Amino acid sequence: MRLRNFVLVLVFVLPLLAASAYADTPGIGTAAPFAVLGEAGVTNTGPSTIYGSVAGSSGTPSVTGFTFSTSPGPGMVIAPGVGITTGVANSGPGTPFGDATAAYIAAQAAPGAIFEGLSTLGAGGLPSLNPGVYNFSSATSLNGVLMLNAQGSSSASWVFQIGSALTVNGGSTVEIVNAGAPGAFTGSITWAVGSAATFSGAPSTFLGTIISNGATPDTLTNGDTIACGRVISLNSQVTLINDTIAIPNCTVTTTTSGGGTGTGVVIPPGGSVPPPIPSPEPGTFGLLSSGLLAMVLLAFRKSRVSSPSLSC
Repeated sequence: MRLRNFVLVLVFVLPLLAASAYADTPGIGTAAPFAVLGEAGVTNTGPSTIYGSVAGSSGTPSVTGFTFSTSPGPGMVIAPGVGITTGVANSGPGTPFGDATAAYIAAQAAPGAIFEGLSTLGAGGLPSLNPGVYNFSSATSLNGVLMLNAQGSSSASWVFQIGSALTVNGGSTVEIVNAGAPGAFTGSITWAVGSAATFSGAPSTFLGTIISNGATPDTLTNGDTIACGRVISLNSQVTLINDTIAIPNCTVTTTTSGGGTGTGVVIPPGGSVPPPIPSPEPGTFGLLSSGLLAMVLLAFRKSRVSSPSLSC
């Protein structure tokens, strides 16, 4: 009887585990549902659209410019995302800021880094990068189009270790190209920024999770889009102006390389429908399945051993 109950539990639990197992910034933990986290609060101007939750820290919880805040504004948080006006814990494991800090430290210490002498991504610097870990010891800028070449994979990952500030110049674009197939992309893009991230000029289309560690605010300009990621300031605030940010539920619309917005990963425009949760990676599902199958076999073997023998 106990074995049958155990198997029934697995039948119902396994799909739940699989549904939540998709790739994201390693160690992001309880910060995963958040599209915007600012330790010193979040300020929005204009009709920003956020696919994910928004919060400041418990010490400085101010979130302004959204319909849920005490001073209602034009910004929208799309369900199931929520706006939190009381803040969330800003230290310790198992808390959004604590886990985000751990993810930042892990990204900055990720092994196998390629140390880059250039400090410019895109035009005039590094226009295309294969999956891997890239280290920039000083301030880094993005100009024009940066193509992330997935080399035929739909689960490729990139980590950018930036020692100081990240500046995204007006009209820049980050794209994933040469993915395995159109559809769900389950890889990850992580920007560990030692100072702050600043978007300037004309609207840019950016991909990945920015985790900054400086005392200067992360600042977006009018009309920027950050897809398949989030903006987290560990020690300051986040300032938005009519921007779109979506947590990692990513879709590749084409696998071919090319310039311009729309050839990489996109999110629903303007919308009222939140992005779907992608299917788990095959490797993740395989690990879950094999581990749980082993538990079933072990339980079955124990039940056989403990059962009384019958004789005539």
